[in-house]
Amino acid sequence: MRFNQMPPEEGQPALSEEEGNKIMHVSLPVGEHTSIMGSDIGGPWTEYYKEGSNFQINLNIDTKEEANRIFAGLSENGHVNMPLADTFWGSYFGMCTDAYGINWMINVDQEQPSQS
Repeated sequence: MRFNQMPPEEGQPALSEEEGNKIMHVSLPVGEHTSIMGSDIGGPWTEYYKEGSNFQINLNIDTKEEANRIFAGLSENGHVNMPLADTFWGSYFGMCTDAYGINWMINVDQEQPSQS
């Protein structure tokens, strides 16, 4: 998914063509519930990442409750880059950096509402 495929955020300036064409998410599955994800990282998240840290470990969790517990533990003494919340792509999702500088994404797939 590219940044230009994301709906615009209210109050945020439009992305340039160059920024919009950058990769927002690329995924390499590792086992049943884990994947390593990469991004060109753009927009408001750039201030939290150092060069060479544009990878994240993504955990797919079964429930919001378990996601909240894991996210709280991983972000303790670290930094919340994007709080857990329902997203436009239909997941409950958040991003954090742990106390050791490892970037994490926590994801709970939710059923998509039917389109009429």
